[in-house]
Amino acid sequence: MKKDTQCVHSGSYRDGETRGVNTPIFTSSAYDYLDRDDTPYPRYFNTPNQDAVVKKVCALEGAEDGVVFSSGMAAMSTAVLAFAGSGDHIVLMDELYGGTHAFATDQFQRLGIGYSFASTDAESLCAAVTERTRVIVIESPTNPLLSVIDIRKVAAFARERGITTIIDNTFASPMNQNPIELGIDIVVHSGTKYLGGHSDMCSGLVVTSREKMVRVRTLARHLGGSLDAISCYLLERSLKTLALRVGRQSENALRIAQFLKGHQGISRVYYPGLTDSPGYAIAKSQMKAFGGMVSFELDGQPDTTKFVRRLRLISPAVSLGGVESTICAPAVTSHLKMSAAERKRIGVTDSLLRLSVGIEDAGDLILDLEHALGTVQT
Repeated sequence: MKKDTQCVHSGSYRDGETRGVNTPIFTSSAYDYLDRDDTPYPRYFNTPNQDAVVKKVCALEGAEDGVVFSSGMAAMSTAVLAFAGSGDHIVLMDELYGGTHAFATDQFQRLGIGYSFASTDAESLCAAVTERTRVIVIESPTNPLLSVIDIRKVAAFARERGITTIIDNTFASPMNQNPIELGIDIVVHSGTKYLGGHSDMCSGLVVTSREKMVRVRTLARHLGGSLDAISCYLLERSLKTLALRVGRQSENALRIAQFLKGHQGISRVYYPGLTDSPGYAIAKSQMKAFGGMVSFELDGQPDTTKFVRRLRLISPAVSLGGVESTICAPAVTSHLKMSAAERKRIGVTDSLLRLSVGIEDAGDLILDLEHALGTVQT
């Protein structure tokens, strides 16, 4: 099946009694255990609503198995800790989501795990590997600078050395990028973002091979963090329109990036779909489209709060990937826990804004940005 069809039909559970076309909401926390090999239980990640979501995302990502969590960070932290422990070493990209970066700096040393951050290019990342390295964590495109890394090169290098690779594929979504096809072992999503797509639930997913999922699922059952039935229902509902939403968001984002690039009030635009973007060639080789996120810097370091307040359609919000366009300043939101020096080192400036482009009319969004830029300049 094509991905558009998989979005609608993969994993859906038909109720045998009523024959309804939608998966019912199974709120039960207790199930009959007789004549079953694996009794459903919410903390075991095997209830009907959990299974429906996982099967759909596995189909879209080309994975064999997965688990759905209550947040993206629950998914990422479980995936990492399933393959690294005391005495091991992890290599991570510099430009990771702020929550993942903070997880490493706050927790790894306490757990006896060594770690290194490397620049967002395959050569630097591979050079940081040591004899004790067990996991490599990457993100492409990155949050918030939309940098891309050569996924095939990292995956091939790691596989030769028996190192497990984990990628945060949230910004691309399964519609635009499939890292398992490129050789990556484990794909993580914050389902709160594009997969959920309506800013009304929080979730995370890990999908991988059946072999690697044994370790992930075992740790997940100990830690908990599974997603409830109602949130699973909302997530499965949203996945049915993923192809339509991400397609429109990607088209809109490219138009907006091109507009911003030509505006005198903007000093820099970050979008992998611009032909002069440093990562354009790599992005084109591993992505089907370039996604719905655009970041940009206001010229002369003006007050970003003033700019955001002048927007009429685009809302100030810390999340992303919804049908409505939202904007935030990463320095005071997603990357607030980083020191000013750390933010400067990876390029997250005080004038940087991250725009999550929605499914509205692109022309209306451009007019909104143009209005706000005009008021900031005056």
